[in-house]
Amino acid sequence: MARFGIRATAALGVSAPQLKAIARRAGKDHELAQKLWATGLREARHLAALVDDPSLVTPGQMDRWARDFDSWDLTDGVCGHLFVYAPAAWRKALQWPHRKEEFVRRAGFALMAWLAVHAKEASNKEFEAFLPLVEEYATDDRNFVKKAVNSALRQIGKRNEFLRKQSLELATRLQQSPDAAARWVGSDALRELKSRAVRAPAPPRRKAVRSR
Repeated sequence: MARFGIRATAALGVSAPQLKAIARRAGKDHELAQKLWATGLREARHLAALVDDPSLVTPGQMDRWARDFDSWDLTDGVCGHLFVYAPAAWRKALQWPHRKEEFVRRAGFALMAWLAVHAKEASNKEFEAFLPLVEEYATDDRNFVKKAVNSALRQIGKRNEFLRKQSLELATRLQQSPDAAARWVGSDALRELKSRAVRAPAPPRRKAVRSR
């Protein structure tokens, strides 16, 4: 775990598939999630994100849990399994990048990336509001922040052709920045956003013709 940048000072070694199986048996339980989070154990906190009811997650809870983030896997797991579905997800995606704490700032950009994947009905305008934050904080050279900023930019750009062009323009500016972290964010994003897989949507699958 340490080799992959995961802090394991309070870990039990329970695997992700095992946690998901426990979560399926437990079902959604907001009160249980609070108790699991309070233990401070890594796996218990991952499980808390799996069993909590996102409709009951308040902005205050999001801030409290974000202050406890101490590794990228917990940050991304909680944002991807729970916070992205909470009513305040968009608000926190706009607020948290301004916070100085490494993993709280990462959480803001992780939410942007997850919203780009899951918020199917969201407008282009809502995602355009994230791009100035990407540009502002691309100069944060902390590894776990830099990678989250990059992920947000790539996922926003992959939503549709309009946002891809907006993201390409930003990535090009970042690539030309005098700041090393910003150059990396821009160059890495350009590599994916210019790729054929992103530029050309996959052709529709043809239905197989059954022989009689």
